[in-house]
Amino acid sequence: MTQREMARLKIIHQTIDKVITIKEAAELLGLSERQVIRLKKGVLEKGDTFIIHKNRGRKPKHAFSDEFKNTIVDLKKSEEYKDVNFSYFADLLAEKGIKVSYSSIYRILREAGISSPRKHRKRKAQKGCPEKIYKSR
Repeated sequence: MTQREMARLKIIHQTIDKVITIKEAAELLGLSERQVIRLKKGVLEKGDTFIIHKNRGRKPKHAFSDEFKNTIVDLKKSEEYKDVNFSYFADLLAEKGIKVSYSSIYRILREAGISSPRKHRKRKAQKGCPEKIYKSR
């Protein structure tokens, strides 16, 4: 249970013990009186675990499956896509019928420890601007 949930539970127990009113509890928790009554009823009927959010520990419905993530990582590691940057890789996947956004591909591949290849260019010297000017600024 988080600190916030523990504090919420403490206030709900105070309303159950009639130390504070429902109105005061609503102000302390930043909820409506109706929600405080709902929480109070839930704690009385189902116990202290009623305060804990029910989605805790669940994977979101819209999240990619681990199998799908592994497929993308395996494709990227293959010889065909090894030297392709993430943006072009997303375009190539779209041509194959796998529609995934660039940001999702970036996140999945970065979690797998794969970085996007970049061109290595030599740094060009600034022409017409002596180094003394840079040092004086």
